[in-house]
This record gives sequence, structure tokens and C-alpha cells, in this order.
Amino acid sequence: MAERRFRFASHFPCTARELYDWHSRPGALERLLPPWDKTRVISQTGLIEPGARVVLRLQAGPFACQWHARHVENVPGALFRDIQEKGPFATWSHTHRFTDTPQGALLEDEIEYALPGQALLPDGIDRLVKRSLERVFRYRHATLRGDILLHQRCGGQSMRLLITGARGLLGSALRPLLTTGGHEVWTLVRRAPVPGRNEIYWNPAEGQLNLAGLAPFDGVIHLAGDNIGEGSWTRAKKRRMIDSRVQGTTLIARTIAALPIKPTVLLSASAVGFYGNCGDCCMREEEPAGADFISDICTQWEQSARPAEEAGIRTVLMRIGVVLSPRGGALQRLLATSAIGFFRGFGEGKQYISWIGINDMVGAVVHALHCERLAGPVNIAAPGPVTNGGLMQTLARVVHRPLLPSIPVALLKLLYGQMASEVLLGGCRVFTDKLEQSGYVFRQPSLEPALRQLLGKA
Repeated sequence: MAERRFRFASHFPCTARELYDWHSRPGALERLLPPWDKTRVISQTGLIEPGARVVLRLQAGPFACQWHARHVENVPGALFRDIQEKGPFATWSHTHRFTDTPQGALLEDEIEYALPGQALLPDGIDRLVKRSLERVFRYRHATLRGDILLHQRCGGQSMRLLITGARGLLGSALRPLLTTGGHEVWTLVRRAPVPGRNEIYWNPAEGQLNLAGLAPFDGVIHLAGDNIGEGSWTRAKKRRMIDSRVQGTTLIARTIAALPIKPTVLLSASAVGFYGNCGDCCMREEEPAGADFISDICTQWEQSARPAEEAGIRTVLMRIGVVLSPRGGALQRLLATSAIGFFRGFGEGKQYISWIGINDMVGAVVHALHCERLAGPVNIAAPGPVTNGGLMQTLARVVHRPLLPSIPVALLKLLYGQMASEVLLGGCRVFTDKLEQSGYVFRQPSLEPALRQLLGKA
């Protein structure tokens, strides 16, 4: 069977050894999976040493299959190779080569593959496969370059970190970014911890969290909280939204404030909803809270972190915008309607959205961990807010779908009640100069390039 060959190569601003080391750390595979792809890691044994194995779940439309891969060769600092043992290809061998050059480290991804029934397939199928591979590796190399530059700007100092909400949209993207940067990550879980997985039990509702006897943590990243955008805002839902934030943040802040050796930094999630519905006004961190229910949630959320701040721990209140990722959140829900097109807007569509791509979101978190100048509230959003109508028009253009009439205000309020008024019809436009002036460099500051990269449409 004649094998086909695909090669993709790029230079990176580091040494070949540094690039190899990045790939050898936990989280490297997760970090490189394209966000528009539904591929996910089911199990992994080892990293890139010979004999290490990984099982992936791949999905194309309604069809899903598993991919079993095994690492068969590893020359530290120079190359490693993995092969498919079971999966969609007849054969597959992927060699990663690292070479020092005057232009920086050269990474060459070389794949030799054969398709099932290859001799009977039209040439167009192979062209589709190669276009798909180029799309994937263009994203992989761009993400890798951004990660390398981010860690270089942050000084490369390894930290021992504790995270809540590690399984959510933000946490699942943040953890591999941290581990590939050489940080040691522990997570808080609400079930029995699995030995060897760096897990610690906590129960915010019961006030249970014991960090005594553990090695000190350098930083804590608190992301946990009930999803505001899911479900109707019943009285019980509202109570969960508040309690999940106030109880968890209070427990974290008081626990680390009482430690004999305290973390140097606490990053605690909040939201731009702090400012309420702002209309055309552009809000800076010193502006007061709005009068909406979400504003009240954010106010209580941020106040709950005060015990850490009062104990001398640098506390950053991350007022996060709408995070864009096809793996979850608002963008995933919008894409679910893409088969028929996108609504031109929610209501008039003039409400502002302070958005941020998932890679910039987690990049800003890593930056805030290391930047001693950052403290107090910080707006974390892209520097170019857009209207709801502008977002929908751009998304339709990127994915080549028609625009449908806007959804009427009355219908949204009938279906979603108060949530429609505050989340779908309300808007917030924020300045990000505090984040930018601290030295953060955005990967995708503009909406259309960000969407194209996230959706593989570059």
C-alpha cells in the first residue's frame, strides 16, 4: 500500500530543546487540539516516551470513532514519533522533529498515512485530507508560538498552583496551558480525590476545605460558579448563582488567608456584568456597580475575596467578558443554529458585547499570575467590543451562513424572562487599558480574525 506524506514546518523563538520540552509535558496534546474539532482525550498512559498510549474520541457530524495511538520512538531534544494502532486511517505515523537553526527552533511535523481502500478512492478525497491536516497544523503551530511567547514574557518561573472549576470551559483550557508552561497544578474537586491526580476535596456548602499538611501553593485561581447562561432564572436558580460564588470564594479566601505560608496571589473570577447594562458607555475598573441582578451577584462575589486581600495576598478580581469558544458558552450555542443561519440580532442588536477569545482569556490569567502590578478589579476582554448585531454579522460571514431576521424583544422576554433582559438584551462595553498597560499582548484583538482561528476558517 503506497503511503501518502504530509509535512508542515515552522520556526519558533526558542531552542529546539525548549520546544521538545514543551511537547513532553502533561497537557501538550490537549493544548494542540483544534477548538472547532470535537476530538477529546479519553485516556492517556505516559507522555511521549516509547510505549506511552493515548485514546482519542473523534467525531465528524453524527459519526464518532476512537483513535488509539502509541509512541514508538523518542530522541530527547530531537524528535519523537507516534503511530496509529486503531483508528480511521489504514496506517498513520507522525514524526515530530526539532532542529536549531539561525531563525530559531524548527518544528517539522511529518505524517505518513494511507486511507482505507485508498486505491479505490478518487484523488479528491486525498486533497480533502491534506487540506484538513493543513488547517489543523496551522492552528497547532500558531497556538504553540503564542504559548511559547506568553511563557517567555512571564519569565518562565514555575509555580505550584491550586485551581477551582478546572473542568469548566475556562479551567479545561487553562490547565494544559499551565502544565505545558512547567507549572504544577492541583485542582479542587467535590468527590473523592483520585490518587496521583493532584486533587483535593472541598465542599463550599459545608465549608469543608483542608490544606493543612500540604506543601505551600504559590497561587490560587478560583473559577468555580454556577453557569449564569443556562436554564431559566427561577428563584432556586438565582439562589444557586449567588451561593455557588459567595460560598466558594469566601471559603477559598478565608482558608488561604489563615495558612502559615500564604500564596502570593489569588485570581478570583468575576464578570463585566458587574457594571450592569451600560448602553454606549465604556466602563473602567473604577466605575461603580450597576443596578442589575448580575451586578449584585458580581458585587457579592468580589467582596467575598476580601479576607485574602486583607491578609496581604495580591488579589486580582477578573471581570471576564463573553468568552468565545466553539467548545462551550455563547459561541457553542450560537453555532448550534448555524445549519439554518444566524439571527441578525437579539432585539435591535445594538447592545455591546465585551468578548474575548478562549486563548486570550487563559493567556490573560497566566499573565496576571506573574504580573505583580496587577491587583484589584481587572477587565479581561478584547480591546474591541462589538454590538450584538455586529457579532452575528461577522459570525455569519466567517461560516458562510445566511442572516435571519432578528429575534423580537417580546419573544425573548417571554421565553427567558429576566435572563433575557440582563444577558441577551443587556450590554456592556469595557476599557481594557489596565490589562494592556500591565504588558499583556493580545493574540487576537479583533473579532473576525479571532473567530476564523477558533473555527478553523483562517
